[in-house]
Amino acid sequence: MFPSMGTQASVPQYLFIFFFLFQIGHTAASPDANFQTYIVHLHPSSMEDSGFQTKYQWHQSYLESATSSNDSSSRLLYSYHTAIDGFAARLTEQEASVLRTASGVITIHPDRFIELQTTYSYKFLGLDHLSGSVGARPELKLGQGSIIGVLDTGVWPESPSFDDRGMPLVPKRWKGVCQAGEKFGPQNCNRKLIGARFYSRSHHLSPSEGVSVDSSHEYISARDARGHGTHTASTAAGAVVAGANVLGNAAGDARGMAPGAHVAIYKVCWFSGCYSSDILAGIDDAIRDGVDVLSMSLGGYPVPLYDDSIAIGAFRAIERGIFVSCAAGNNGPAPASVANEAPWIMTVGASSTDRRFPAILRLGNGHYLYGESLYPGRQFDRYNSGNWKRRGTFGGREFELVYEAGGKEGSEMCFNTTLAGELVGGKMVVCDRGVTGRAMKGEVVREAGGAGMVLANAAVNGEEDSVDVHVLPATLIGYKESLVLKSYIKSSRRPTARILFGGTKYGSSNSPSVATFSSRGPSLTNPSVLKPDILAPGANIVAAWPENLGPSGLPEDRRRVNFTVLSGTSMACPHISGIAALIKSVHRSWSPAAIKSAIMTTANVLNQHGKPIAGGVFATGAGNVNPLRAIDPGLVYDIEPIEYIPHLCSLGYERTEIFTITHRNVSCKEVLKANRGRGLNYPSMSVMFKNSKVVVLYRRLRNVGLPNSTYSVEVTAPQGVEITVRPQTLTFGYLDQSLSYKVLLVSRPKRLRKGEKFHEEGSLTWVHHRRGSYKVRSPISVTWVG
Repeated sequence: MFPSMGTQASVPQYLFIFFFLFQIGHTAASPDANFQTYIVHLHPSSMEDSGFQTKYQWHQSYLESATSSNDSSSRLLYSYHTAIDGFAARLTEQEASVLRTASGVITIHPDRFIELQTTYSYKFLGLDHLSGSVGARPELKLGQGSIIGVLDTGVWPESPSFDDRGMPLVPKRWKGVCQAGEKFGPQNCNRKLIGARFYSRSHHLSPSEGVSVDSSHEYISARDARGHGTHTASTAAGAVVAGANVLGNAAGDARGMAPGAHVAIYKVCWFSGCYSSDILAGIDDAIRDGVDVLSMSLGGYPVPLYDDSIAIGAFRAIERGIFVSCAAGNNGPAPASVANEAPWIMTVGASSTDRRFPAILRLGNGHYLYGESLYPGRQFDRYNSGNWKRRGTFGGREFELVYEAGGKEGSEMCFNTTLAGELVGGKMVVCDRGVTGRAMKGEVVREAGGAGMVLANAAVNGEEDSVDVHVLPATLIGYKESLVLKSYIKSSRRPTARILFGGTKYGSSNSPSVATFSSRGPSLTNPSVLKPDILAPGANIVAAWPENLGPSGLPEDRRRVNFTVLSGTSMACPHISGIAALIKSVHRSWSPAAIKSAIMTTANVLNQHGKPIAGGVFATGAGNVNPLRAIDPGLVYDIEPIEYIPHLCSLGYERTEIFTITHRNVSCKEVLKANRGRGLNYPSMSVMFKNSKVVVLYRRLRNVGLPNSTYSVEVTAPQGVEITVRPQTLTFGYLDQSLSYKVLLVSRPKRLRKGEKFHEEGSLTWVHHRRGSYKVRSPISVTWVG
């Protein structure tokens, strides 16, 4: 499972970060242990021979044949129409075994439990040039006409980010609804928020750890009680909101990546997470409703694609021209931790911007330790009170430091009830990162009578600086600083410190950089595709927030705001979703693969000081997204859905496994013979040398820039590899013309022990002869395996 690294802390912490699929050993359990939820995949042609008029009747017939009871109709949870052909139902293990042998059944697998994993980022990405009437770029419509479907925890419709003033009419092709439910109805939808649905059948039947949906202060509707969905939806397509801020910090105009786009909400995640059967139902409706983009801050550990409900649903979406973006995961910096590896999904890692919230820790010995916080300084007294309050002291008066290492078990991490009031009262408490949420640790300190908190990164967190709107004065320091701090505490008879809050600062020299928590490649199950695909801002992102929660997300937090800060690849994903909507609004005929190529091949690979973004391609993918260049990329690598089949065959998948994903009955032997080793026309290149010293890749480019254009290739070869490209120039006579080229990679001799791996990287770029702004770049990853 993805731990909560680099994410907003709250209770429970995982609610406000990155949703992740618990794919290993955890299935949807029933209050009655004899039953589980199963997802049944059916052959689509079976209905034609069945004589049934509707899919519901067809699906019900399978249940009636497999169950001996008279309650088969109550067992059917969902009848799917587009995401898959099949249904979700409550079955015993024996009934599932019976169904597996039924005619027309392809496969059956248990429901998977899924736990839950801006005022500036649009400007950092250059989209402020598109503000107002779009200025010098009137052809860029800010996403108008595009519909983004967001699968998440719902939405707070009253947020100013979903105001529809200035929005065009709802597109005629829209077939969705505004589903009524608890404190939510059709009156909550408008020309911005054009649809909302919710899915909780598996949750109602499969409560997590004995807690029901109804008892968790959830809204049984599309209304968001947790904040995550409101935040991601507004990041993708929030309206322009002047003067947005978080208790005075991060002030500016808030807006999504595509403020002119429409939003449709599919609430598939609840207080404790999500279930794949609910997610499939959301994808199923979104496809039929008519969305252009699916944004899913959902993911999981690598599993075969034919067992991955998100991958299967996403394939059906891209078949219908819907772009799909998913979060890469928050399990970084561990290698091979990237989620959502399917090549038809855009897998998004998280990067930083150049905005900082300094909260410097000044030690009693005069040393300064850099930290960050969104605690609002002296403004705090207006919002909360408590026995720790000292008006005007933070930034002035020093407090004694206390670190409870060696005390009650868990006290060094400030677990609930582990801090003794007589030891921490009126003092600044040092809390180690880990296990519980960052903001929750501050609440524990506050309840114990502490005056403030220093949150200390562990080694795995490094210098990561995800900030929180803490309930008491607090700052987060990096791991190196934490070692200095603890050494000072240990060596001093009465260690003291004060926090100097610096507000909001801009201009960090090394931005963008890869967020520490962002999951890394290489792909475990699919090494011939480089993942993640792209980076987008995901650290300390300010976006919309529901009015039922304080900015920390803690139930004890009585403050109320319209915006707050979150971190995670969940926040990066909707940036790409919104940018895809921008591109779609300008290029309505482009395929999802073409949009993906445009985003990848135009990405920035240098930071603001002109130095390479650190971390390597397994961290950065193609680089940090550049929306303005992506709208006009010059050339694109396009992929038809049927072209993914040879790739699936190359993974060794069997006929039924490929059919589960694609609904195409193929012979891999014939497919691979016809394909002649050409591989997938992917915008990045990933090569593995194992038994061969020579690899040949084939690629195809389509001209979407200017007619009568000539491009020349520039290659930066990975060390130890010779690369030859034929031809070295491509001349396009007209728009939409496609030309192919071949890449020959020859490895120099390399001695490796058995099982040892070695990695190098490079790039291949096609540069326009007369218009140098057209630079179509592909990262190259090369791995040697002993």
